[in-house]
Amino acid sequence: MPSASAIKKIRPLQLIAVIFFTVSGGPYGLEPLLSYAGQQGALLLLMLTPMVWDLPAIFTVLELNSMMPVEGGYYRWVKYALGARWGFYEGWWTWLYTFVDLAIYPVLFVQYASFFFPELAAYKIPVCLLIIWSSAGLNILGIVPVGKVSLLLSVAVLTPFLVLVIAFFYHHTGAVSLPRPSLKGIAFPSMGMALYTVMWNCLGWDNVTTYAQEVDKPVRSYLIAVFIAFALVIVVYFFTILVAQQSHIDFTVLSGQGFPALGTLISGRWLGILIAAGGMASTLGIYAAVLLSVSRVPKVMADDGLLPAFLNKAHPRFNTPYISIIICSLVVSLMVLWTFADLLIIDVTVYGAGLFLEYISLVRLRQKEPETFRPFRIPLNIAGLCMMALLPLAVYAIALAGALSSAGQGIKPAIFALGALLTAEVLWWVIKWIKPAAPIK
Repeated sequence: MPSASAIKKIRPLQLIAVIFFTVSGGPYGLEPLLSYAGQQGALLLLMLTPMVWDLPAIFTVLELNSMMPVEGGYYRWVKYALGARWGFYEGWWTWLYTFVDLAIYPVLFVQYASFFFPELAAYKIPVCLLIIWSSAGLNILGIVPVGKVSLLLSVAVLTPFLVLVIAFFYHHTGAVSLPRPSLKGIAFPSMGMALYTVMWNCLGWDNVTTYAQEVDKPVRSYLIAVFIAFALVIVVYFFTILVAQQSHIDFTVLSGQGFPALGTLISGRWLGILIAAGGMASTLGIYAAVLLSVSRVPKVMADDGLLPAFLNKAHPRFNTPYISIIICSLVVSLMVLWTFADLLIIDVTVYGAGLFLEYISLVRLRQKEPETFRPFRIPLNIAGLCMMALLPLAVYAIALAGALSSAGQGIKPAIFALGALLTAEVLWWVIKWIKPAAPIK
């Protein structure tokens, strides 16, 4: 197996593209926000939620990664700070949420491709399987090919929305009148779904650290790439929702037909086609980037004796965890029949639980190892870190409570997600029963 220094490493510009796709991939998926939050609440939630949901996560990830830039990222941090049991929880929950997350993107690809070929919807499953296994092949080739493809696809994703914004302001006459921001009048279940929509479109900052040893100058590269990607995501989201708001498009149409309908309304079918093509590129880029991040975690857990040993087998030529990639792809192949709304609730609920273990690990490592060198250090004491962690916890609690209070689409997937979280405890005892004397590293 090649040494760490011999592994091909991704460069900062490619890393920005991979991070962009891991956490966003463009505003595709934000379409239901205006239906849930209305004219007055959409932009307000879109700007506030990342401040209290994303920024604490970003700062936590940057500090922990600067302290421990290792393969396996968040799993290794939690295991080191809290012990093997909680490390297993973190790794298992991440694996579960990523299966759900990955299942979303092939389905969205078919939705956007159907803008060109409506009959393609009848072949949803074969097309989804083609995407899943093509991405598996790309990931087996290694991180550098994934980075190059992500860079190319990011241009294909961002260009249509740049054209959309320019076309809107070219055709729009007079000043842009923003509605007075307010959350009044939004039913609580709708508030929960609005939060889930924004949270899902802004999650995954910790996922980008699982391949830190494959990044050139990881501490500096992550610091630069993460903040550039965050700024890019917020700017693209803001202007896209602003244009949708000002266009007076029917929110039901936007939610059902997506941003291609907005492009068609603003400047004709040609722009709708361009945005639909960008949506296809977005789903492909997100899928490849997320698979890249999650495939490293089972390998590292297997190295530590928490998963079967065959998962840590590396490809003899490309030195990639190809068994892990294949197993991830097999599971996702079975999950493409879920609805988007259900997957979104399960995804964010399970992800959030793992994220809070990272906040606890951050505080614990500040207590245990206050003098350990951290090139990036959040300028807060332990009390300040605890207050910082309460912000995303509040958002998470409101979103989950909104889903559980719904008698319709929210309650079943929310309960399923809570049940999925409990499987970590069951499997931990199974591991202890199967290998009672086996050392866990």
